[in-house]
Amino acid sequence: MTPKYQFERRYVGPIEAVIMDWAGTTVDFGSMAPICAFQRLFAEEGLPISEAEARGPMGTEKREHIRQLCAHPRIRDAWHEVKGEYPTEADIDRMYDDFVPLQIDAIAQTAELIPGLTDALEWMRANDIRIGGNTGYASTMIEGLLARAAEQGYTPDSNVCATEVPKGRPYPHMSLKNAMDLGVQHLCACVKIDDTLTGIEEGLNAGMWTIGVAVSGNEVGMSLEDWQVLSEAEQELRRAAAYQRMTASGAHYVIDSIADVIPCLEEISARLAVGEKP
Repeated sequence: MTPKYQFERRYVGPIEAVIMDWAGTTVDFGSMAPICAFQRLFAEEGLPISEAEARGPMGTEKREHIRQLCAHPRIRDAWHEVKGEYPTEADIDRMYDDFVPLQIDAIAQTAELIPGLTDALEWMRANDIRIGGNTGYASTMIEGLLARAAEQGYTPDSNVCATEVPKGRPYPHMSLKNAMDLGVQHLCACVKIDDTLTGIEEGLNAGMWTIGVAVSGNEVGMSLEDWQVLSEAEQELRRAAAYQRMTASGAHYVIDSIADVIPCLEEISARLAVGEKP
């Protein structure tokens, strides 16, 4: 009997690209801009929602985010009680149109780079790593964000919005478009960094290494100022819960914020150099 053989190619080389989310990962500590906008949107409908409810679908494209909020059992029932009917597709379309200016305004107020990003960018550039950004924001929402980030020294080589691809997160389309824009040859040599569980799933679905950002983003969901006034014990409780959720999502690494990313990238580089893959 002729033996059967299975051959496997191995990539042995450096990191080619790092693709990072925006709010909660590279700007806007706590990912506050979307939450402010969603809460304002539903308040204007006479249906206040909690911050926890607003954060539920975080990472998804924003029209889909509104759709999922409207499908939330409590919000859906409250809508029926207030308006006498359940939310329709026409309601979702109308709310999305109302949401866009609210989001643009909120983004403009929360566009500060997260501490540590500049050092991480310098390390990536020094190691010839291409840099991509992607976001659940629509392209119509981020002109001011891109300009404000550039003023602070951050301009990714490629940026992709959820409205530019067939499907947003958790589908891998945005990261794959980043990779194409950046001229990436090996997806296993790419790293996706994100503060949402659906963003980690996006990176995994794209065949990339993933790094979850636990404290500066959606999982803790606090501004830098509010985080810093917590006691060490309270910080540790919130950190541990966020790390557990990120780890359970499949992230290869979990860190507090982008300030802690360089050791992870060094370790991924070493693992790639011996032929490991995500």
